[in-house]
Amino acid sequence: METAQLTRKSRVITNHQDLIKGEFTPEEAKEIISHLFSEKINFHGMKSFSNKVRFGEVDHASEARIVELKQSNSELNQFIKTARLKGKKLRITSTVSIKLV
Repeated sequence: METAQLTRKSRVITNHQDLIKGEFTPEEAKEIISHLFSEKINFHGMKSFSNKVRFGEVDHASEARIVELKQSNSELNQFIKTARLKGKKLRITSTVSIKLV
């Protein structure tokens, strides 16, 4: 779904796409969430490694993001564990929004 938002000075174009939408067992939810977080952690790890090889410096923003992502993944895994213990399913929705800047 593509939307356009008007601002004072210019027109901002934003595109929204559903990435995840549905109900999942705790096992399915854990697999989906773990995979997404793993890919993002890997992306930032490679970015930081590349920066270190090319410029001799660690990408501090990527390293900080890795810490945040690991913490979020851990918190979500605890939430999923609670759902499993209660015999519940999980509804997951995730939308990707991209804006021209």
